[in-house]
Amino acid sequence: MDTVLAPVPFEIAAVGSGGRPLPVEFFGGCQDPGGIIPRLVELARSMVDLEGCELPILEAVAPAYRPSALNLVHYVALRQHDIRDLQEQLACLGLSSLGRCEASVLATLRRVLAILCALSGEDGGHRLGAEPPLEHRAGLALAAGNTRRLLGEMGTIMVTLPAEAAADPALITELLEAGMTVARINCAHDDPRVWQRMADQVRSASAATDRPCRIAMDLAGPKLRTGPVEAGPRLLVCKPRRDVLGRLLTPARLLFAPGMRPLKPPAGVDAVVPVSGDDWQRFKTGDVLQGVDASGRQRRFKVERRLAEGLLLSCTRTCHFIPGLRFVNQAGISILVGVIPPQPGAVTLQPGDRLRVVAGTEPGRDAVLDARGAVTSPAVIGCTLPEVFADVKVGERIVFDDGRIAGRIVAIPAGPAGAPELLVEITAARRQRSRLRADKGINLPDSTLQLAALTSRDLEDLAFVATHADIVNASFLRRPSDVHALQEQLIRLGRADLGVILKIETRQAFDQLPALLLAGMRHPAPLGVMIARGDLAIECGWERLAEIQEEMLRVCEAAHLPCIWATQVLEELAQRGTPTRAEISDAAMGARAEGVMLNKGPNIAATVRTLHDIVLRMQNHQRKNSPTFRRLELAAHHHPEAIPLGPAGCSRG
Repeated sequence: MDTVLAPVPFEIAAVGSGGRPLPVEFFGGCQDPGGIIPRLVELARSMVDLEGCELPILEAVAPAYRPSALNLVHYVALRQHDIRDLQEQLACLGLSSLGRCEASVLATLRRVLAILCALSGEDGGHRLGAEPPLEHRAGLALAAGNTRRLLGEMGTIMVTLPAEAAADPALITELLEAGMTVARINCAHDDPRVWQRMADQVRSASAATDRPCRIAMDLAGPKLRTGPVEAGPRLLVCKPRRDVLGRLLTPARLLFAPGMRPLKPPAGVDAVVPVSGDDWQRFKTGDVLQGVDASGRQRRFKVERRLAEGLLLSCTRTCHFIPGLRFVNQAGISILVGVIPPQPGAVTLQPGDRLRVVAGTEPGRDAVLDARGAVTSPAVIGCTLPEVFADVKVGERIVFDDGRIAGRIVAIPAGPAGAPELLVEITAARRQRSRLRADKGINLPDSTLQLAALTSRDLEDLAFVATHADIVNASFLRRPSDVHALQEQLIRLGRADLGVILKIETRQAFDQLPALLLAGMRHPAPLGVMIARGDLAIECGWERLAEIQEEMLRVCEAAHLPCIWATQVLEELAQRGTPTRAEISDAAMGARAEGVMLNKGPNIAATVRTLHDIVLRMQNHQRKNSPTFRRLELAAHHHPEAIPLGPAGCSRG
C-alpha cells in the first residue's frame, strides 16, 4: 500500500489573530503548544507504518470491509503508545483528546493537528497519509450498517432459549413482546429435533406478532470438561423445616412409594423413598413406624394418609435413608426401603491437595488414605480432551468449575498406560473442601493450546445451523486459522452469507482479537463479536475483566463491528426474580454494546422487559463510549424559573 504522505487538507483562521500565532494566554498558559505537533505527526506516521506492515492482510479483506480494516489497523497503532499526557495537553487546549476517535482514527488526528498548526502559526505542511482517511460520520455509518446487517438493530436483546421453548409457543411470544430480537439456540445442549422445534416456534411467533427476530445458533466447540466420577452413595436425606434457633416449623413430608420409581416429589412432599414389596398397603392412617436410619439414630414416622402412589408420612427429625432399612409399626408390620439411586459422584478437594488429571476412562475419585489418614494415592479426575496435555507446561495454572477450584501443574508424568497426565497442586478451594463433579469446565489460562475450534461434532451441527439459522456463534476460537476454517465450511455448505459472531472466551482469542477481526473481514458476510465474560474472567483474571471488556468494546468500535455483551447479565433477576444493584449497573454498562445476551431462567420474560427498558434509557445518555447530553431532569429542577434553551441555543418562546 502506498505510504507517501499527503498534506493535511484542513485550514482554520484564528479569530483576531491577523494570520499571526495566537498569544500564550489563548492556550491556557501552555508555553509550547507547538510542542504537541511533532508527537501527533509521529503517531500518524506509526499508523501509516503499521498499515504498510499489514498490507498483505489488508489486501485480502473484502472490499466492503477495507475502510474498517484500515481504521482498525490505525487504532491498533495508536494504542501501541501511551499518550495520556498528550491527551491532557490537548484537553487543556479545548481540543479533542483522541479519547473518542475509534470511528475515524486518522481523520480525527489529522483534524486536531490541522487546528494546532493554524493556531500556532505553523504552515500545516505535514504529510499524513496518501489518501483522505475515513471521516467520523462515515465511520459511524459503517458501524450502523454492519449492526443492521448482523443483528437488525442497535440495542439488540439476544435470549438463550430453554428446551421448554420447543413445546411452548406462548413463551416465545411473551419473549418477543418483551423485547427479544435474537433467539439463541445452544447446540451444546439438546439435539437437532429440539433445535428444529425451537426454530419453528420462533419463526411462527415472529410472523404472528409481526416482531422481527433472528435465530443465532452456538457451535459447542472444543470445551474442556471433567470426565465421569465414581457414583456417590445410595443415600437420600430428608430434613424438617426449622427456624434460626433450631425450633421445628413443619415436619418433613415423605412419600413411601413402591418399586424403583425415580419419582419427582409432588407438591407438598419433600422426598420420595422407594420401598420394596406390597406390605405398604397394610398400613393405615395414624400408624407410627419406628426404626434406625443410616446415621444409627432411632426415627419415628407418622402415616398421614394412604394414596394410590404410596404412603404419605411425616417426620420431625432429619432422616438418612439407604437401601435395606426396615421400619415397623405398632402391629409389627414392617416396610423395607428399596433401591435408591446413587448420589452424583464428586471429588473433594482443598488447598494443598494433589490431583491427578488423567486421560482415558478412569473415573474420578477421592484420594486414597491409609489407616493413619495419610494419602497413599492422590485424587483423580478425567479430562474430556486429553490432547491438550501436549500443550501445557509445569508451573502453568489449571482452573475448574468456573473458577471455584484452581491449581498449578507441578509435574507431567506418564500414567500407568504410558499416556501423559497432569499432577496438580490445588491452590484455591474452600477450606472445608470443594466438590468437583463430572462435566465441569476446565480452563488452562497460561497455556497456548493447539486445539482446532471446529470439532467433528461442530461440523455435523453446522449443516443444521446453515439451514435454520441467521447467525452462527463460533465458540472457543483461538487464532485466525479457526475463523478461516469456519468460513470455508460455510462456503462449502452454500451459506457464505451467514452472519458470524466470534465468541471471545479464551486468553488466546483476546490477545489475537484484531487478527481475528481481520480474518473475519476476508468475507463480506455480516460479522460481529461476543464478549463471553464467563470464561474470559477465568482465563484473564477476575480483576482484569472490567479492563478487558472496555478494550474489546473499543477495538470493535474501531473495526465498525457490532459487539454482544454476554454472560450473567441480570442473572439474579432471571433466576430469582429480584435484581441486585450491581447487575443493574452492569446491564447499563452493557447497553454501550450493540447487543446484550441473556441466559435462560424461570423469570426470563420479566428480565427481557427490564433489560429493554434499561437499554432504551441508556441510549439517551451514551453512544458507545461517548456520553450524549440529553436534557437532565435534575438540571431542570435546579432553577425551574430558568428558561430552557432550544436546539440552536435560543430561548424557547
